[in-house]
Amino acid sequence: MKKTMVMIAAALCLSCVNQKNEKREAEQTPFDYNVERFADLGVLRYQVTGWDNLSFDQKKLIYCLNEAALYGRDILFDQNNRYNLAIRRTLEAIYTQYKGDKTTDDYKALVVYLKRVWFSDGIHHHYGQEKFLPGFSESFFKEAVQSLDPTLIPTRKGQSVDDFLTEIMPVMFDPTLYAKKVNQDSNTDVILNSANNYYGEGITQKEVEGFYNAMKNSNDTQPVPFGLNSRLVKKNGHLTEEVYKVGGLYSPAIERIVYWLEEASKYAENEQQKQVINLLTDYYKTGALKKYDDYSIAWVKDTESVVDFVNGFTESYGDALGIKASWEALVNFKDLEATALTKVISENAQWFEDHSPVAPQFKKKEVKGISAKTIIAAILGGDCYPTTPIGINLPNSNWIRKEYGSKSVTITNITDAYDKAAAGSGFNDEFVCCDYEKELIKKYGTQTDNLHTDLHECLGHASGQLLPGVDPDALKVYGSTMEEARADLFALYYIADAKMLELGLLNDPEAYKAEYYKYMNNGILTQLSRIEPGKDIEESHMRNRALITRWVLDHGRKENVIELRKTNDKTYIVINDYPKMRMLIGDLLAEVQRIKSEGDFNAAQKLVEQYAVKVDPDLHQEILERYNRLNIAPYKGFVNPVYEAVKDANGNIIDIKISYTEAYDEQMLRYSRDYSPLPTYND
Repeated sequence: MKKTMVMIAAALCLSCVNQKNEKREAEQTPFDYNVERFADLGVLRYQVTGWDNLSFDQKKLIYCLNEAALYGRDILFDQNNRYNLAIRRTLEAIYTQYKGDKTTDDYKALVVYLKRVWFSDGIHHHYGQEKFLPGFSESFFKEAVQSLDPTLIPTRKGQSVDDFLTEIMPVMFDPTLYAKKVNQDSNTDVILNSANNYYGEGITQKEVEGFYNAMKNSNDTQPVPFGLNSRLVKKNGHLTEEVYKVGGLYSPAIERIVYWLEEASKYAENEQQKQVINLLTDYYKTGALKKYDDYSIAWVKDTESVVDFVNGFTESYGDALGIKASWEALVNFKDLEATALTKVISENAQWFEDHSPVAPQFKKKEVKGISAKTIIAAILGGDCYPTTPIGINLPNSNWIRKEYGSKSVTITNITDAYDKAAAGSGFNDEFVCCDYEKELIKKYGTQTDNLHTDLHECLGHASGQLLPGVDPDALKVYGSTMEEARADLFALYYIADAKMLELGLLNDPEAYKAEYYKYMNNGILTQLSRIEPGKDIEESHMRNRALITRWVLDHGRKENVIELRKTNDKTYIVINDYPKMRMLIGDLLAEVQRIKSEGDFNAAQKLVEQYAVKVDPDLHQEILERYNRLNIAPYKGFVNPVYEAVKDANGNIIDIKISYTEAYDEQMLRYSRDYSPLPTYND
């Protein structure tokens, strides 16, 4: 972590000393961050630093929130595809009960496939969106299933094992069936051609847009997020919503979530936090979106609690139209030393907004309620597990952001785990062009990465405003990409500003160049390692990075600001004029904010399709070959720590223990055994 450069109160200093002592102890006993590697995936551990500094009630609060976070796992599997639970449970039965030869290539391939299903919360790549196919034969799978006790096979009521296989095998083996979890191709019906389970079979994009447009009122200044917590299905020829709530869709899991939230409320740190928990449980019980807004407002106002959490249907990246939300959970507590630094950013939010290069009518006249903190993740759940963001800014509602503000977090122990696990990989030697940039990245790369995340989450997502009457969903399939681009551009523009030095956020005027180089290198070159040959860029964050970097390259070539240079058959990014690059970033930020504020779909479509989708096949092949030689997993995720409640003879909790020894497969099987209340089929 970067050192703080601001004055900290005495109590905070004491906490910092404790944390530093704990870090020194951790250094004496090396923590093993790497767990295992398979396919294109690496599994890591993260350390819950600062755990021993928490009070006993705070630990009990985290324990209860941890339980609530784990009970939503099945929901995400089912949201990602209607057959995911059936496939996962079948594979797990084979993995634990198969009596055949486990040394065959088919069985080994099944193990890898199961681990991929666990990692991606289903049969589609968690980042690339494409369905990944089994490496074992259909005949082996059929024989393995038929060899098991039939009661272990998740058949439908009255369905034979053979009929089950007839239904499930095409889902797994046919590359054309449910081919892409989220299809963002604007030339197709993105609902019919997406494999997720947010909409019933056969429902079209036109029907979805018509259904929700009919609910909206352009004069409503406080619109609820229609469709956020439901599946849209057709019954008796009419569209209707199956709402996620107690007594509704996913009720068995939601009931357990509510139980543990109510237990957590007993240990709330203050009345505001207790109100947050109570409003969330009310929302889960009723499914009422007005309750969700009430909860979101209360959550934004809770800035004093040390322990915090996200639990619910939150982000809409999994829906091509950005309407439906996936279930996610994150339990955390403040990193007090680092939060003192991020607080500086939030306290100066109005300055950043006022000096933004966007047009005045698109700026907030009064920035309200922006709070920022740096956190330690205690547990990851749902769409935050096993892969997780390194920063979060919520709530998503534009009117709540405008009237009440937002809360931004950067997750330090996750970024620390990434850095420690990647040490000595040889990545910079392979992909960074020049000694000057290598040295900058070595000195400032981690610091500027964290600062970029802080600026992205705290200020970028919270900046700007929609013009009156503009539909928040106006950009449709391009909405998520443009929103992420807006936040990244805001962060990139300001990380190079002299204000960073004035506020003590950086101490070297050259430091920002480390982030500029890393960002351009990733967006144009190295993120291509995550894409299969012949495929387009699909994931919104990857599209965002491609859009920004390729636009800057296209416009910067004219004045020799940036270039692609080939040396010894290797392509490198070469930045010749960093200050002019910042000017280009400001120009693009102004245009992206205009598009967002005006709801200009055509302009969004042109930008994304021109810069963010297609891949140069020759460059792609080169990057894949260079990356493969490094033997680095392109994607990484985490196993969670294990929390154990120690009880006395009367059932009272007397201690909460934390351990880090659970293996990846052990954890996944335990979660499937102990936190899996949903039926296999929820359709």
